[in-house]
Amino acid sequence: MFLSVFEMFKVGIGPSSSHTMGPMVAAARFLDMMRASPFHFAGVRASLHGSLAFTGVGHATDRATILGLAGFVPDTYDNDKAEAVLADLDSTHLLHPEGLPPLKFDPKRDLAFDYDTQLKGHANGMILMATDAQGDVTLRQVFYSIGGGFVMTEEELAAGKDTDEGAPVPFPFKSAKEMLEMAQASGKTIAGMKRANEESRGGADNLKRGTARLWQVMNDCIDRGLNTDGILPGGLQVKRRAKAIHDALQAERGMNQQAPHTINDWMSVYAMAVNEENAAGGQVVTAPTNGAAGVLPATLRYYLDHVPGASEKHVEDFLLTAAAIGGLVKYNASISGAEAGCQAEVGSAAAMSAAALCAVMGGTPEQVENAAEIALEHHLGMTCDPVKGLVQVPCIERNGLGAIKAVSAASLALRGDGTHLVPLDACIETMRQTGADMSEKYKETSLGGLAVNVPNC
Repeated sequence: MFLSVFEMFKVGIGPSSSHTMGPMVAAARFLDMMRASPFHFAGVRASLHGSLAFTGVGHATDRATILGLAGFVPDTYDNDKAEAVLADLDSTHLLHPEGLPPLKFDPKRDLAFDYDTQLKGHANGMILMATDAQGDVTLRQVFYSIGGGFVMTEEELAAGKDTDEGAPVPFPFKSAKEMLEMAQASGKTIAGMKRANEESRGGADNLKRGTARLWQVMNDCIDRGLNTDGILPGGLQVKRRAKAIHDALQAERGMNQQAPHTINDWMSVYAMAVNEENAAGGQVVTAPTNGAAGVLPATLRYYLDHVPGASEKHVEDFLLTAAAIGGLVKYNASISGAEAGCQAEVGSAAAMSAAALCAVMGGTPEQVENAAEIALEHHLGMTCDPVKGLVQVPCIERNGLGAIKAVSAASLALRGDGTHLVPLDACIETMRQTGADMSEKYKETSLGGLAVNVPNC
């Protein structure tokens, strides 16, 4: 099993990796299918199902689908160009993707939120259709947005192609048990094994440049969030708080008798800054998802800014270790809130971050595995019930608490020798089973929990 660090961490846009980035990616893939088809197309249509329908408006799924059909992709998204395309569409009802003729598309008529039809493969399903001059559907494809910006066709999902099919890698661990056995046999760290896998596929230079860019985007996102205030979009009138908290923390620096627990506020504010940017539709990195995008950057920023002896030369090891743990969670369970609740998003992010922090602070592979298990175990059962379908309440604060748990888990693991009762594999399997048993009301549908007990206006 191999999942690249560049698949686990993808540069994209908010507010959701599964509801915004995924549909945009699916639409872009559909355009490629159209370009490869012998048919002549005159229009496109789309229908959103399951969680994509129930919380799609709050997650800008409709907007993302339209822009994907216009040729936009998350990695190179340009908001000014997107606004120009949407304005043109509003007056002409035409899309102009590269390599295809103008395509008729009226969002009010051709984009449907289907609340009644649940597609079988995944909670996040969508159907894209291309039509001829008479309006008849001549190409149709079902896509599933399976979390973290990953997208699969109906056929790929049925064939099990969510697993890697590339060339063999030196350390193909698919469980934490195998990971630890390979680490012991090779004498390598988890990051060392992950690095060898990455370099066998993409080379050392690509890895170095790519991980540097990932951290740059993450860190820039933190800084933007710490310097921006105002009201978040969506109608809940949620006020950005990261800037005011950060300003207060800066003012308190150097004061005598500062409370030790204030360090928790630093961890939280870094995470909240990212998730406020995400909620505003800004550029973020999936870690492993947009809804959980603040936990890992906050933990890494905490390490670099507040831990004595920390060094940026360890950033690559941090990201590689986190990606190794995230790959295990995705392969053996889920990173999708619509599939398994927020335990699969913030829980996975906390496990990845705890493992990574433990690693760069000198932890053994056994301690790293223990850190991941502690963090994930104490998110088991966490629901995903966003108010009004927006990635704001409880998501923004939840990322802050996820970062605090990650740091605590790493610290506890470093105090031990790596031996512990519950293996990470057992914790991941428990998370999978818990997600399967969880009511659909608590899996990103906004039909239960906070979403129905808090006024939406």
